[in-house]
Amino acid sequence: MCELKKFCGIIPAFYACYDDHGEINVEGVKKLVRYFIDKGVAGIYVNGSSGECIYQTVDERKKILETVMEEASGRIVVISHVACNNIKDSMTLAKHAESLGVDAIASIPPIYFRLPEDSIAEYWNQISSAAPNTNFIIYNIPQLAGTTLTVPLFRKMRENPRVIGVKNSSIPTQDIQIFKSEGGNDCVIFNGVDEQYIAGKVMGADGGIGGTYGVMPELFLKMDNLLEQGNITDAKKIQYFVNRIIEKLCSGQGSMYALIKEVLRVNEGIDIGDVRSPLPSMTKTDFKISMEAADMIKEARELFIK
Repeated sequence: MCELKKFCGIIPAFYACYDDHGEINVEGVKKLVRYFIDKGVAGIYVNGSSGECIYQTVDERKKILETVMEEASGRIVVISHVACNNIKDSMTLAKHAESLGVDAIASIPPIYFRLPEDSIAEYWNQISSAAPNTNFIIYNIPQLAGTTLTVPLFRKMRENPRVIGVKNSSIPTQDIQIFKSEGGNDCVIFNGVDEQYIAGKVMGADGGIGGTYGVMPELFLKMDNLLEQGNITDAKKIQYFVNRIIEKLCSGQGSMYALIKEVLRVNEGIDIGDVRSPLPSMTKTDFKISMEAADMIKEARELFIK
């Protein structure tokens, strides 16, 4: 487990950074990397759902990761999500990620067609084979991928020595307990449902990868610290407040990520543009909601960060 210790803790999902023309904003990527390093998080999860990877080209995803790795320069753990809609591009991104020296690659299962578990395992193992010297993390998000990581499939994947863990975004926290029991101490299980961070940790998660961590990392870091101290009572207070913030961020007509980017601009002075279509941009009324969310985060910092 000592080799996997670096993956334990708070790992924000890295947001897509665009300029005014909707193209990759290299300076925005660099600024966001520095922001996360300064906040003291354990690592960053690049080119995942929060990074809008599904709406980006292979070349764009390469450019983002290259910029991240150059700016990070070994100062923070980097996990690169490499899955695409086809195995060829996924393997290309896996090979590219390894060439840059990432700490791990990750992948959702193949989407759209409902495939048998042997086909899913083959897909993941092919991706992993393109990065033979790099750790591999399974991304379990059945509500979006349409495929659930079962215990037999997990056991099959654990035959691959590069498979070190699961980013679990399924709703039942019992899944975390199941995967942790199966994987043991040489397997890292990440809580992936931000609203259930405490529940996930109590059930055995070693840390978390989350899409809302980035807009309020101090709150998740404090929550995690309190849990490590055994202070569940105060950790729950932060979780309840965080969940209100997440509810606020999800209450607009635009994508939650559009509102998150606006909150980052307001609270942190980081401008990483809008979301990419078909994700919906903020409406006029959403700006008021984003300001309310920004104020809630400031209030929470004053209440809990001492």
